[in-house]
Amino acid sequence: MGASNQRGNEHMKKQTFGAMVAALRKEKGMTQLELAEKMGVTDKAVSKWERDLSFPDVSSIPKLAGILEVSVDELMQGKAAVKEHEEGHKVSETVNLVLKSVALAMGVAVVVLSLLKAIETVEALSMLGAGLACLAVSQFPSKE
Repeated sequence: MGASNQRGNEHMKKQTFGAMVAALRKEKGMTQLELAEKMGVTDKAVSKWERDLSFPDVSSIPKLAGILEVSVDELMQGKAAVKEHEEGHKVSETVNLVLKSVALAMGVAVVVLSLLKAIETVEALSMLGAGLACLAVSQFPSKE
């Protein structure tokens, strides 16, 4: 249970649900057809699971976990990890968009206020500096 189980856990942290099912199935030396027969589904259904095109019926998850010799929690971690990554990516995109929007707003504000002669040069430069700082931060690579 040691090395094989540990290897399975590594798959679960790094892969989608489908990729994890495929990897665990291959570790067991099973074909898609063999897994399908044990699950009472078609090999096409297993193929769709492994390509993340569909998901097995919720009531069959414990049976799948048993066949692959992992816990239901371990089997579901792959799906949770993908969801967490997607949510983290959305937050990163939103922050990036906000930083670029602030930079654009500062530039537009300086132009408009300058045309209206309602801003001093030092204040305009400060606003442009803040906008450029936001733009620079938005260009840093994310940790993903």
